[in-house]
Amino acid sequence: MTHPTDIPRDPGAVALPALHTALRLAEEGLPVLPLREGKGPMGNCRACRKNVCGGRPNMKTPGPCACPAPCHAWAAATTDLSILTSAAWAPAWRQAAAVAYHPGGAGFTVVDLDNGDAVGWARRNLPATRTVATTRGEHWIYLGTMASPNAVRPGVDIKSAMSYARWLGPGTGPMAPLPDTVRALAAREPAAVRPASRPVTAAAPVGGGECRHRSPVYLERGIAMAEQRITGAPDGIHRTVYRTFLAVLSAHGRCGCLTEAHIKRLFTAAQGKGESLRHCEDAWSNAAAALGM
Repeated sequence: MTHPTDIPRDPGAVALPALHTALRLAEEGLPVLPLREGKGPMGNCRACRKNVCGGRPNMKTPGPCACPAPCHAWAAATTDLSILTSAAWAPAWRQAAAVAYHPGGAGFTVVDLDNGDAVGWARRNLPATRTVATTRGEHWIYLGTMASPNAVRPGVDIKSAMSYARWLGPGTGPMAPLPDTVRALAAREPAAVRPASRPVTAAAPVGGGECRHRSPVYLERGIAMAEQRITGAPDGIHRTVYRTFLAVLSAHGRCGCLTEAHIKRLFTAAQGKGESLRHCEDAWSNAAAALGM
């Protein structure tokens, strides 16, 4: 197996179908999985839906669960060519819009810098390493593994153990050892609570609207149904999240009973399906604006 620092450098990879790219990467030792449109993993199969099978992500190593389908997000990542080319995975590859890999399974950590400010911070504070350009920022890849907390600071996520990153090419520069400065980020107070404050403010107007809850059970049932709608979506997660947020705001957002805890539950469900915190925030703000809140 190729050492994780020897990431394949095929300049024509972007022109290949997702499966061909995945096979090439797997042959080089990179555990891979298909991503659907919207950069999220494939939804669990019917037998594993809602993790009734026990949930492969509860385990500490990548690989397929007992079913043959590419279930459980990052945990489906594999280098086994027979699994990647199996009939059970064929529907996923037909839907695949991109390829992802499990950094921790390959022995390294991706510092996901989501915007120019985050990139500037990294250049001032982190040792230089292999860099991959993304749509809005950069991935900085280090040799070594760690936990994978999100929003360790504004615009910065860490993807390593029990996580996945989109394959965007081999990048440039040598891969440096994972520094203590990156490991220390995981111990800081997460910045994820910061973006949640704006949607909560938009979702809890001064009040005056009719409260249809009548009892806490009505609101609780509505939030639980919204969570289930998001977690059970087999595809089109962007659309599902927006429409679910719109429905929640329409039913529960005008009387002031919706709390930050409710919003966090919905955001957590969406992020569990692969949505970024920024996408959640945008969907919530857009839904509030559509309702004139």
